[in-house]
Formats: sequence, C-alpha cells, structure tokens
Amino acid sequence: MSRDRREGLEIKVVDPPPQPTNNVSAAQSSPASRGRRQHASFAEFRPFKLWFPWLVPAIVVANIALFGVSIFINNCPKNTPQHCSARFLGRFAFQPMKENPLLGPSSTTLEKMGALDVPMVVDKHQVWRLFTCIWLHAGVFHVLANMLSLIFIGIRLEQEFGFVRIGLLYMISGFGGSLLSSLFNREGISVGASGALFGLLGAMLSELLTNWTIYANKFAALLTLIFIIAINLAVGILPHVDNFAHLGGFTSGFLLGFVFLIRPQYGYFNQRNNPRGYAAAPSAKSKHKPYQYVLWITSLLLLIAGYTVGLIVLLRGTDLNKHCSWCHYLSCMPTSLWNCKSQNMYCQSSQIGKQMNLTCIANGRTEMYTLGNENQSQIQQMCSQLCS
Repeated sequence: MSRDRREGLEIKVVDPPPQPTNNVSAAQSSPASRGRRQHASFAEFRPFKLWFPWLVPAIVVANIALFGVSIFINNCPKNTPQHCSARFLGRFAFQPMKENPLLGPSSTTLEKMGALDVPMVVDKHQVWRLFTCIWLHAGVFHVLANMLSLIFIGIRLEQEFGFVRIGLLYMISGFGGSLLSSLFNREGISVGASGALFGLLGAMLSELLTNWTIYANKFAALLTLIFIIAINLAVGILPHVDNFAHLGGFTSGFLLGFVFLIRPQYGYFNQRNNPRGYAAAPSAKSKHKPYQYVLWITSLLLLIAGYTVGLIVLLRGTDLNKHCSWCHYLSCMPTSLWNCKSQNMYCQSSQIGKQMNLTCIANGRTEMYTLGNENQSQIQQMCSQLCS
C-alpha cells in the first residue's frame, strides 16, 4: 500500500548574510558555496527517523517455519496413507483435499499445536491459545496469502514507527481478533494471522486520522484506505472465513493506532530546530495537538475495558450469539450459492476384531476400516475425512 507524500518533511534553513573578513576568500563566500552549506543543513534535519525493518520479515519466517513444523508433526503418510495430497513430499505431504482444501495439516494437529479451541479456553482455562493461534495456518494458500499481506502492509509501518510499536500492535491486535472470535464462534478451531493483519489496517486508518494535518491529499488517502478495508471485510461474509477475528483485530488496531502511532506536529520541530541566532515563533507549539491527547486517552480506556470485559465473559462460558440474534450475519451471509450452517463431524462407530465401521452422523456415509495401531486422534481424522 502506498502512502501519500508528507508535507514539510524537512525544514529549509536560510543562512544569514555573510560577514566579509580578510580571511574569507571570494570563492568561499560565493553564492554556490552558500548554496552547498544550505543544502547540507537541508539534508541533515529529518523530523521522523526511518527504521530498518527486521521484525516483520522475522515474523514471516517464523510463520512459514511453524507451518512446516505442523506438516512434519501431522505426518499424513502414517496417519492417512492412502489419501494424502502431494504424497511425493513424504512426511510433509498434506491432508486429503476433501478434508483440507488449503493443502495443510489436520485440525487435530493444529489443535495440538495451539489452535483456538473455545472449549479448551473455557473449560481448561488455556487462555494462551488466544495468542498461539495467530502463529498457525491451515494450509499453503492460507499462509502465503497472509504473509504476502503482512510484507505489503507491515514493512512500511515498521520503517516509519519502529519494531517495538509495530510488534506490540501486531500481537495485541491478534489477541483482540482471537478474543472476539471466541465469543461468537463456539464450534471448531480457528487459526491464522488475519486478526493481526486487520489490526495493522485499522492502525493505518487511525494513524491517518490522528496525524491528519501532516498529510497531503488527505481525502484521497482516506477514501483509498477505507475502500481497501471494506473489500477485505466484505470477503469475511463468505463461509469458512472467521470475520469476527477480522473485526476484532481491526477494532483493536484502530484504537491502538491512536495510542502507538501518534506523531508530533511539525510546528514543534520547527521551534526545536531553529538555527542559532533566530528568534522562536511568538506562540510556542506543543508537541501534540489537544485532540491527539483526547484520542490517546479514550482509546486506551476503551481497549482496557473491552479486553477485561471480553475475557470475563469468555471464561464464564457465555455464548454471545444467544444475546445477539443477528450477529452471526457479520461472519457469514447465507445466499443461494452457499450455506452458512456448519456440519459437526461426529461419527458412530462399531468394532469387531480389527474391523471398525464408521458412520458419519452429518451425511450418513458409512465406511469399513481395518485397524492397526491407530490412536484416537487418527480415528478422528478418519471421521473428518468421511464427513467431508
């Protein structure tokens, strides 16, 4: 995403008239010499430091590495030897396309590695899953789409605001997305960095608003950003997309942008960097405008209150869908082309010797399996495949 050009990134310093002395040659006091000195002063002053972006690339590498680890742990050839996708990859083969069309591990493997599973959070108080799930991805297409978006959005933000602010913004927004998702999506598991990515988008919007006076082409930048955000949120009404994570991450990032991405006004830099011998402006500029302080305090209070109430409601096991009959439409809008009702993958089993008969309750399909040393998670994968 491109940013609009900043106005007044550097302050032009005008040298005082040269005082002729016997020690100054004509060449040194020439207009060209004065121009070079003026250019040096012009280039030295930069109000906003540009940071070297290393955190965002490190996050990308970590996500890709963890996806590789999840495929290794999944070990599809051992658990589902006859149905793996890309079997030539050996242990790194993917689950069957019918079970996971994104080319990735099974839901059982993701749950073991820390996917967001609401019953685990509520009943066993595994709140850490609200953080770990943003580092896991369901498949190749999933991780590539999210990491390309992160590079596109995050590197520029880290250059402008540094790794500390962007790192905190990324993690807290991801937590906010997981929190809102767990309050409405009570079934199945959820993984992915989408909540954190939407947090960066939300922070870009609030950064534009709180630093409004330093932008050129303000309304063009605002409309472009709103259009991009609207398109991404609209995709969330499709089935199998956790739009509550998107909305929670975006809201968190929008509020965090007022806290972390606040800029001093340019008049403050002008008075700090006046050349010696020049009088300061008659009305001294404060570092920030009053509305920036108001937004900072309000956003911080809303974040603390929202996260506190959300965690209390979640750990009490409250399903907010029972208190909001229309909220589920924010995550999936049913049409004639798709159905938003999720099918729970439960199977009825009967076993005689090493022969086990599985029947999917959702679609009625039945299949006979010959058992070896399969454990419960492997049997659950068979059920998932049968119901897909």
